[in-house]
Amino acid sequence: MSGTKYVDSEGFLYAAPVREQGNIYKPNNKMMADELSEKAVHDVHTKEIDLVNRDPKHLNDDVVKIDFEDVIAEPEGTHSFDGIWKASFTTFTVTKYWFYRLLSAIFGIPMALIWGIYFAILSFLHIWAVVPCIRSYLIEIQCISRVYSICIHTFCDPLFEAIGRVFSSIRATVRKEI
Repeated sequence: MSGTKYVDSEGFLYAAPVREQGNIYKPNNKMMADELSEKAVHDVHTKEIDLVNRDPKHLNDDVVKIDFEDVIAEPEGTHSFDGIWKASFTTFTVTKYWFYRLLSAIFGIPMALIWGIYFAILSFLHIWAVVPCIRSYLIEIQCISRVYSICIHTFCDPLFEAIGRVFSSIRATVRKEI
């Protein structure tokens, strides 16, 4: 198709455009091939984190959204001075904010380390111990279930069939006498 000539509306000849990069599924352009291979590699350990929305899965929506109004409230008829109320609000809000930051600065990284280790151990045990044990149990129980099924069919089926035949000959009739 690269040698095909086209005529436009004014009668001028021009050549069909040729892709310099080749087929998009089989790139012959080295730079394009490198870009595609770079996009395919995705490292989960270096992914970008969202510094604005720090709870994207809404894990703590119902737990820690505590405001001043949720903790301290003055009913009608028992109000403190407006200045005291404003100062209390500011003190509560600022103290909660900075004390959380202080605790996060002191304990955040050690707790992240502890929880990282915990979930690594949990994942390791699940992958290398729990699932193989369950699979092994299911394989072993198949043999036992076959033996159990044979025993049930050998001993219980004839017994239940005999009991069924005994009770099948019983006839009940209901008469209404006036």
